[in-house]
Amino acid sequence: MNNFKKWFYSILLWFGVMHIGCITPEYNIEKTKRLLPPAYSFANDSNNSADIKWKDFFADKNLVSLIDTALKNNFDVLMTLQKIEVARNDLQFTKGAMLPTVSSNFSYLQRKFGYYTMDDAGNRVTEITPGKMIPTNLPDYFVGLQTNWEIDVWGKLRNKKKAAFARYLSSIEGTNLVITNLVSEIAIAYYELIALDHELDIIRETIKLEQDALAIIKVQKDAGVANDLAVKQFEAEVLNSIGMEFETLQKITETENKINFLLGRFPQKIKREKANFTSQIPTQIKSGIPSQLLKNRPDIKQAELELLATKFDVSAAKAAFYPSFNITGLLGFQAFNTSFLFTSPQSLAYSLLGGLTTPLLNRNAIKSQFKNAKANQLEAMYNYQKTILNGYVEVSNEISSIKNLELIQNNKTKEVDALTKSIDISNDLFKSGRATYFEVLMVQNRSLQSKLELINTKKRQYNATINIYKALGGGWK
Repeated sequence: MNNFKKWFYSILLWFGVMHIGCITPEYNIEKTKRLLPPAYSFANDSNNSADIKWKDFFADKNLVSLIDTALKNNFDVLMTLQKIEVARNDLQFTKGAMLPTVSSNFSYLQRKFGYYTMDDAGNRVTEITPGKMIPTNLPDYFVGLQTNWEIDVWGKLRNKKKAAFARYLSSIEGTNLVITNLVSEIAIAYYELIALDHELDIIRETIKLEQDALAIIKVQKDAGVANDLAVKQFEAEVLNSIGMEFETLQKITETENKINFLLGRFPQKIKREKANFTSQIPTQIKSGIPSQLLKNRPDIKQAELELLATKFDVSAAKAAFYPSFNITGLLGFQAFNTSFLFTSPQSLAYSLLGGLTTPLLNRNAIKSQFKNAKANQLEAMYNYQKTILNGYVEVSNEISSIKNLELIQNNKTKEVDALTKSIDISNDLFKSGRATYFEVLMVQNRSLQSKLELINTKKRQYNATINIYKALGGGWK
């Protein structure tokens, strides 16, 4: 009866310890997600320009060729492809952790027991083979297989595998995000380069006009009509325009080098067509509905997958509080002499052990890992909400920018036309003595600045069109 009580109390104690080990902290994450408006306030169309492939979105063949080269050679793209490979390997590792590990084993052990030990005392009176006692120095050879397997009862390993798979998909979306940014960056730099070409042409045309005016004022000076001050003013204006020419040439070189860098190649001339830049109308954009951002924008999909991965991390961390089941095994041949090593079945040896372990003293460490997993999940949730809000704001800003830039462009075009005509008028008046040289200089300067502003406005229109295409989630398909 006493033995029965001992067993009974031992079992109760064991279950009590197991229960304490299995207690997990309570955890409830806020389930709310940021809801997108059903439609944009500035548009009501389900068609979405993000569905257009970038090769079809950009009509310029030279630009398409540049982007195609960049996608093959750009270093950021190549590095993100390696991140996908790393994530794929992590996924394979977590899959392998769910299966038994089997490895070959060859071992040699040389033993000698102390004379005054139970082992040595028994060996001295025991025959190892008929007529031969067990030697004092006893070798032990083993050749065989060993295995270890953690049975995933609570889903800890399964959740780690799911988290790794979510991060693998997230790495793919990360690559798509890099591609989207690369496509837009090259397109913006390409149109900036064309805009600089037009600025250079305008500056050179202005230099010619100023040089013609300088020649006239010199003639007038020689005739006694104008003074040296007027000549110096015109000379200064010509020199200032020549300085602008040099600055623009430097900007062209830097922009070409930037594009070449994005293409992963050393500096060289960028092929482009600058005809009709100011008269081209940027591609008309269809914004679709806000919910389409969730499936089109790589950064939102990446944030969502990272949130999903952290959810599985929390589940895996929670499962660490539960008992783990492990099975270890050994199967092979064992003997004290190599001549007997492969004698079957006499030298055949095996072992099988099943264990149930519950964390007790290291629960604080497990709790810390669990709390970290919770904090990471909350951070991922807030980042997901932030990314969604940022996407909506970007679309709203760029749509507004396109509309306002169109108004600015129309107004600036009229201004350029008026100032261009005023140059001819001021020159005629100056020749007839009805306008001062100062008025001629002022008109030429204003006309130059106005033309450059028109080019800049057109460039901003292209940039806004590219940015809205990117904001909607286009460019990676």
